[in-house]
Amino acid sequence: MSQQPGSLTRQQLYDRIRESSKDEVILEEMIRLGFWPDGEAQPNPPDDLIRRRGEIARALADLHRREAAWRDPEAALKEMHRRRKTAALERRRETRLRNARDRHARAQAWHARREAEILHLGDGVSAGLSAGLAHAAPDAGTPARGPAPGLPPLASPKALAEAMGIGLGELRFLAYDRALSTVSHYRRFTIPKKAGGLRRISAPMPRLKRAQYWILDALLAHAPVHAAAHGFVPGRSIVTNAAAHVGRDVVVNLDLKDFFPSLDYRRIKGKFRGLGYAEPVATVLALLCTEPDVDAVEIDGARLYAARGPRRLPQGAPTSPALTNLVCTRLDARLAGLAGSLGFTYTRYADDLTFSASGEAAGKVGALLKYVHAIVAGEGFTVHPDKTRVMRRGRHQEVTGLTVNERVGVPRETLRRFRALLHGLERHGPVGRRWGAAGEAGVLRAAVGFAQFVRMVTPETGAPLLARARALADRHADRPSARPGARPLPDFRARSARGEVPLARWWAPAPRPAPEPDPILAEAEAAAAREAEEAAARAAARAAAPVPGRSGVPVSGRPRLGAPEPTARAEVAPDTGAEPDDAPMKPWKVILGIFVLFQAAALLHPALGLLVLAVALLLGLRRLLRRWRRRR
Repeated sequence: MSQQPGSLTRQQLYDRIRESSKDEVILEEMIRLGFWPDGEAQPNPPDDLIRRRGEIARALADLHRREAAWRDPEAALKEMHRRRKTAALERRRETRLRNARDRHARAQAWHARREAEILHLGDGVSAGLSAGLAHAAPDAGTPARGPAPGLPPLASPKALAEAMGIGLGELRFLAYDRALSTVSHYRRFTIPKKAGGLRRISAPMPRLKRAQYWILDALLAHAPVHAAAHGFVPGRSIVTNAAAHVGRDVVVNLDLKDFFPSLDYRRIKGKFRGLGYAEPVATVLALLCTEPDVDAVEIDGARLYAARGPRRLPQGAPTSPALTNLVCTRLDARLAGLAGSLGFTYTRYADDLTFSASGEAAGKVGALLKYVHAIVAGEGFTVHPDKTRVMRRGRHQEVTGLTVNERVGVPRETLRRFRALLHGLERHGPVGRRWGAAGEAGVLRAAVGFAQFVRMVTPETGAPLLARARALADRHADRPSARPGARPLPDFRARSARGEVPLARWWAPAPRPAPEPDPILAEAEAAAAREAEEAAARAAARAAAPVPGRSGVPVSGRPRLGAPEPTARAEVAPDTGAEPDDAPMKPWKVILGIFVLFQAAALLHPALGLLVLAVALLLGLRRLLRRWRRRR
């Protein structure tokens, strides 16, 4: 339903006249009310003239406003400064917004790269982390090399973390080389050596041990080792190592000094590179399998661990023995070749080198020792000067703690002492007894363990001893398999090797959160969202409501030339909130109204007349000030 003219407010009519002209509004109203022909089929020069005059009036009003602004030089200068300041502030805001977007984009790119790569693991070990990745383009003419057959393919540190079943952040934490740290991945203690002194053991903590078990069983166990290596190789033991030297005329035994500490980070990394892995993967694997010497210090009540010296192969890590076999492959090959050329047999169990020969070759011990020292030094090791033994036939010959004169067996003196221990336990019980490092509380378990060892070496000798030891353990309720309070634990090593969580209560670190945008960027995005919502709301309102005329007043009659025909008239509600004092009034009406009010008030009292006059002047000044502000 169209709105009637009488329902329009004065402010709406004033706005409509101000936007065009008084004559144009009158013309439109006359056409709408039917007092002026619309002239749809024939030209209407007065109509066109009035409309053209309204357009010219609007253009002139705009020019007058500009001319009035430049009439006062100071005001024009202020206006120019204001526009320049507004433009500068807008440019500064756009620059800050652009810089914030760039920073946020770089932060997101860095976050995504950190989630996919390891770029830094400490000073001195991170040089190769960005080189040699599988996705990098190889050099021309250089074929891409992968791991040796049987080894798992690991294209990047992320692939290594996925194979282990851990996150890339946890892998970075375990492999990071810190000069000073608040945490330690190893528990360090000492045990007595057989020949005297103390041996330093570094046992890895569960998280690092999980990663090392995977490296051992999924990678190192499939790497080929030399046939002369018998230590820590499936299917080989000290028995197979000693069996190769039974009944020889001469047995020569040498020991490598500081065997595990001699294998540093550089050699371990080179071995992984030799297995065919890229530089970043070999770097991470070498860091997981080595550690530096560490000093624990107390500073301000906090316990810190300060690294001292280069990273070395730790004694106590499950990966260390297998790595020694791989690193010593060339040493074994050279020593085996030397032994074969001189008529000797060569085996190695960890750091124990054993040579044996019979007949004429037994007289070449001097030449053998000379060349062995040279080869060992050339491979980066040192022969222990106090542990070289030459054992000839007719005296006790021992290899890795076992007698090899006629057959492989436990030394007779050791068996005699063990039988004496069993006899004492049978007659007097475990009180006051000990075996090796086991005291009275664990002597029965130690006896059962040693009896099992004897049975492994010589089953016919060890079986009766094991039966006696188990009978004693049953008599004193100390069977190892039936200890009170013992709980069956899950197979930690097997689960770790499969890349599974070893324990149900295993804690997993939370992923690193994505970077938060800058506050200015968040404000801009919120403002853009609000503007989009407002624009959508306005578009929906325009689509739902009829097309309004100018100033909210429905336009009737013939449209302008070139303008589309309106489809409907808008219904405009009366603007009850418009201020009546904003409507323009004729000056003579204002003066007449003030005069009448002054006369009426003066008749009552002269002071009241002056008060009315002052109030009228204040209202007039307020009206002029408001118009001046609106024009600015």
